[in-house]
Amino acid sequence: MQLLLAEEMRALDRAAEEEIGIPGIVLMENAGRAVADAAEKRLGSCRQKKIVIFAGKGNNGGDGSGAGRWLHNRGAEVTLALAGLTGELTGSAADELQYYLSCGAALLEVTDADDNLQFAEIETKVRQADLVIDALLGTGFTGKMRPLFARLCRCVNLAKDTNAKCSILAVDIPTGVNADTGAADENAVRADVTVTMALPKLGLYLYPGAEYVGELQVADIGMPAPLLRETDGNRCLITKEKVREILPARPKNAHKGSAGRVVVVAGSCGYTGAAALCSFASVKSGAGLVTLFTPENAREILAVKLTEVMVKGLPVQENVLMREESLELLSEALDKADVLAIGPGFGVAEETGSLIRELLVSAHIPCVIDADAITALQDHTELLSHMVAEKVLTPHPGEMARITGLTIANIEKDRVEIARSYAEKWQAVIVLKGVPTVVALPDGNVFLNTTGTPAMATGGSGDVLTGLLAALIGQGLSVGDAAIAGVFLHGLAGELAARGSAGLAASELLSMLPEARKQIEV
Repeated sequence: MQLLLAEEMRALDRAAEEEIGIPGIVLMENAGRAVADAAEKRLGSCRQKKIVIFAGKGNNGGDGSGAGRWLHNRGAEVTLALAGLTGELTGSAADELQYYLSCGAALLEVTDADDNLQFAEIETKVRQADLVIDALLGTGFTGKMRPLFARLCRCVNLAKDTNAKCSILAVDIPTGVNADTGAADENAVRADVTVTMALPKLGLYLYPGAEYVGELQVADIGMPAPLLRETDGNRCLITKEKVREILPARPKNAHKGSAGRVVVVAGSCGYTGAAALCSFASVKSGAGLVTLFTPENAREILAVKLTEVMVKGLPVQENVLMREESLELLSEALDKADVLAIGPGFGVAEETGSLIRELLVSAHIPCVIDADAITALQDHTELLSHMVAEKVLTPHPGEMARITGLTIANIEKDRVEIARSYAEKWQAVIVLKGVPTVVALPDGNVFLNTTGTPAMATGGSGDVLTGLLAALIGQGLSVGDAAIAGVFLHGLAGELAARGSAGLAASELLSMLPEARKQIEV
C-alpha cells in the first residue's frame, strides 16, 4: 500500500475531478459517510449519543460537516464547533456545512481564542460527549498552530483528560501532525482512531506523530482505482500480502545444498552471543547450510553453543586477527557460498576493520553488512561504490550517524529521506532500524515496516535480523526483496514471542521465526 505526501493527495483529488470528472463534493460526501460509519461502529449506536465535531474552514472541515449530517440523521445529538464564520467557507466545504445546517443540527462559530465564555460552553459539551471528532486542519498543517486552533485542540484533548467514556476520532490525520514528516505540535490532537482517506499519509507512521494516531483506518471514498495505482509516490507500507508475494515456496524436493549456503563472519572474545544469534537465526529462517567463521580464541565457546552451525576459527596472534591468513580462508569459503553476513560482535580493532573492508571489496556474492562491519566503513564509505557484490546495510541510527557524519537527531527527524538518499548514493539496500524500520532501495523506492513491538528493544534483536536476511538471500531472494520480507518477519516473530512491552530476550525470537513465516504462507 502506497504512502502519500500531502501534496500527492491534493494532486490525486485534482486528478479525480479534472481528469475523471468526479466532483469534489462526491468525494467529500463519501469521506463524511466513512467517518460517520467509523463513529457509529465506535459507539455501537448513534441514537441519543452526544457528539461534538470540531471543524475547520477547509476540506477537512467539510468532511466533518458531512459526517455530522449523517450522525444527526442516525439519531445522535451533534454539535459542530466551526473555527470561523459560516460565510467564510467556500466550495464543497461551504456546501457540506449548509447541508448540515439544513438538518437543524447545532452550530457554534468560534473566532476568538480569548473568548473564555464561549470556550467554557464548548468544554462543557466535550465533558458530556460520547465522541469528539477532530476535523480542524487535516493534511494542511505544516508548522505551528495559530492560537485559535491550539485552544480548540486542547478542547478536543480535554475529552481524554476528563471524560473516560469519550473517544476521539480524527479525520484524515490528527490536527497538529505533519502529514509528510510526522512532526507534531505540542497541542496536537491525541486520537483514539484516525480515519484517513483513500491512501494513508506518510506522517501517520513516523514518530512522534504516529503516537497521536491511535487505531488507523483507511477509508475507500470512491477514488478511481487507476488513479490510486498511478500515483507518483515511491513510498509503500510492507504488508502481509506484499511479503506473501515475495517469499518463495520451498520445493518438495529441496535439500540442504539448494536451501542456501550462508557464511557468517562474526563474534570475538566477550561477544560470542551476537555471532550465535546471527548464525542460528539463519538456520531457523530456512538456510540449508550455515558456516560461522570467528576468531580462533572464540571458536570453542561458539562450537558448544551451536549444534547446527559449522564453526570454524580464524587465526589469531596475541589476540589480534591475522589478516592475510584470515582473508585467504574466507575467500575460499565464499567461493562455495551463496551469501555473506558480516559484523555482529566481530570487533573494532584496526586489523579486523581492514580485513572486513578487503573482504567486502573482493566479495562476489551478496553481503549483509551489520554492526562492527558498518563501523569498519566509517571514513571508508567510498568502498561501497567499488563493491562488485550486491549489499544490504542494516544500521541502527547510531551506526548510520557514524558512517554519514550526521547526528542521530537529524537522522531520526528525517529517517525516510536519509535512508533513501544514501541507498541511492551507495547503491545499496539500506535497512535503517528503528520505529518504523525503513527499507530503502537503490532505485529510490522506500518501504516502511508495520510489524514489531517495543519488547524488541533489547540487545541481540539486530543480530537475529542479520541472520534472517542472509538466509532469505541464500534461498534465492534479491537483496531488496529479502530486506522487505525480512524486516516484516522479524517484527512478526517479535510480536509472537513477546508477552508484554518488555522482558523479551533476543533468543526468544529464534523459536518464532518459523511460525512467523508459516503465518505468511498460509
